Amino acid sequence: MKLFVTGAAGFIGSNYVRWLLANTDHEVTIFDALTYAGNLASIRDVMDDRRVAFVHADICEQDAVLKAMDGHDAVVHFAAESHVDRSIVDPYAFVRTNCFGTNVLCDVARQVGVGKFVHISTDEVYGSIEEGSFSETDRLTPRSPYSAAKAGSDLIALSYVTTYGLPVVVTRCSNNFGPFQFPEKVIPLFTTNLLDGMEVPLYGDGGNVRDWIHVEDHNRAVQLVLEQGTVGEVYNIGAHNEITNRELTYRLLELCGRDESAIRPVADRLGHDRRYSVHIDKVTALGWKLQRSFDESLAETVAWYRDNRWWWEPLKPSTGL
Repeated sequence: MKLFVTGAAGFIGSNYVRWLLANTDHEVTIFDALTYAGNLASIRDVMDDRRVAFVHADICEQDAVLKAMDGHDAVVHFAAESHVDRSIVDPYAFVRTNCFGTNVLCDVARQVGVGKFVHISTDEVYGSIEEGSFSETDRLTPRSPYSAAKAGSDLIALSYVTTYGLPVVVTRCSNNFGPFQFPEKVIPLFTTNLLDGMEVPLYGDGGNVRDWIHVEDHNRAVQLVLEQGTVGEVYNIGAHNEITNRELTYRLLELCGRDESAIRPVADRLGHDRRYSVHIDKVTALGWKLQRSFDESLAETVAWYRDNRWWWEPLKPSTGL
């Protein structure tokens, strides 16, 4: 199978390509605009593989997408503007990439006749939930420009199923972590700050709850949905590793050999969702199950950042944090 993978010089996409090459015989075209979070260093270990091609272009450029996508069997669409804080400052970029860019990809995929289109989304489209968990059929109530743009992109992709018969499936995953994650996100930001003897900025009371999943577990679920997911369906992906941001911070302090004096309380994020949680019955019914334990994976992730300063140190100035 020949796969067209957008955003694969970013965090989740680069790990997906690496997993594909290790576990399948598929060919892969990496299509990436190399924005601040897209980094050739994240894929330098795969670029010499004969099964990998790289195209430097923007998903909003229809001609470039059409030229590159033709001849592929499936699309796996990771490309997105993804940081909530940045979306609050510049929502226009998020609507352009996440909504307009997704529409371009779907329209081109329709024209060239791809066999499957997997649209990668987020549990943030559901909004915050105090108790229980969201199911795939629950109402979308996004509360930031980022999550609203992702919700819009979900609906655009799904509309192509009904209108054009494009074989789209959507995945909505909880918070990912692992190697090659841009150091503006909480785990790599806090880890790299702590390794450098700096403080870590903890929002509000630190009581916001997130469900953490290792990127490899997420990508195995994505591949299963690509292979077995029903067209027109949405599949939640989560790990039931729900902890507060404060608890996560204390675990990182311990792993980095620091104490709570490194915590710097900061004003809470605007519209900060209190808790995310999703039901994962549909994806587990396909045969997926979690393989990575949270504690072991978190320790491995901290060790990776400790051992790979060459990758993240050049990126830290662009975080603004």
